[in-house]
Amino acid sequence: MDGKMLARLGAIVFVAVAVTATAIEMTRREDAPASPSARQLQPEGDPLRESQRRCQQLGQQAASDPECLRVWAETRDRFLGHAPAPVAPVAPAASASTEGR
Repeated sequence: MDGKMLARLGAIVFVAVAVTATAIEMTRREDAPASPSARQLQPEGDPLRESQRRCQQLGQQAASDPECLRVWAETRDRFLGHAPAPVAPVAPAASASTEGR
């Protein structure tokens, strides 16, 4: 067997393997994804998302809106995985001092 004949035989075997692999891949059934999509994990009617949309529609005015500042802080904390800061209780001493007058 000379070199040309061996090269031709090698090329034919290579093409046959490539065609067989392509045919097998094309006849394979695709399985459904195992995990649900991120869209399905979001609850319907998320109040935070609705507030974000409202702030988005406000545009530049949202930078001075206290509600938008609160929404952005909550969004940032949720994204970073921080627990919301506890709210400090109102000091009872202030109300007690006004009763004695």
